Amino acid sequence: MQGKDKDNRSFKIASYNVNSINTRKELVLSWLERDPVDILCLQELKTTDENFPKEDFMKMGYECYTHGQKTYNGVAICSRFLLEEVFKGMGDATYDQEKRVIGGRFKDVWIINAYFPHGESRGGRKFFWKLGFYEKFLRFITESFSPNDKIVLVGDMNVAMEDIDVYDPVLLKDTIGTMKEERDALKKLISWGFVDAFRYLYPEKRQFTWWDYIGGMVWKDQGMRIDYILITKPLLAYLRDVYVDMWPRKRRNPKPSDHAPIVGVFEL
Repeated sequence: MQGKDKDNRSFKIASYNVNSINTRKELVLSWLERDPVDILCLQELKTTDENFPKEDFMKMGYECYTHGQKTYNGVAICSRFLLEEVFKGMGDATYDQEKRVIGGRFKDVWIINAYFPHGESRGGRKFFWKLGFYEKFLRFITESFSPNDKIVLVGDMNVAMEDIDVYDPVLLKDTIGTMKEERDALKKLISWGFVDAFRYLYPEKRQFTWWDYIGGMVWKDQGMRIDYILITKPLLAYLRDVYVDMWPRKRRNPKPSDHAPIVGVFEL
């Protein structure tokens, strides 16, 4: 794949939970025509590697690296540039049964895409699975990388880290994604050496990335910020903007994902 000269221009890395790539393929491709990001990280593919529509992305200049499974989970990185040292999973036989982690290196920048478990109410099996996944992922990051590395970690982390990240902190207090244990797990991961890029640039801005399908929540802006772009400190000097593109989420036909893409803009 032929690369383009990226000197002295913005470089965009996006994260988008598509809630089934084959259902949402035309919407994603239409969005890329509007906002042709350089690297697109997808979550919740809900399809196998063999059934991922790679050729459609190739026609638009993207090489796609996939780690999928039937019906559930699945992650991919679609890049305008060839990635090196691509890895899939965390090297853990238990948690890697679910296809949730993929990464690779572009020049001296590591791109890691993760889809963290949704979980369930406190005390249930999926609640502990979610917390265990966070622990394992932090161990994987600690053993594989250094905070001095240039890393962009993106994905659906299924946690709204602060009350500002939900539309009604009283109503949603102690529900899935807002429980203290979940928030502590995400904060512990960030404290390893990451910076929440959106909150770094916009400390007081309320911006969501997910809205339930029920009740027209997106039109009322009653959502949660659960999709993140986390970067290590060596990349802060290159960070220019982070924004959520509402265009794909507010489509009526075809039916959109319940998430909107979040885009990080860098000067690389």
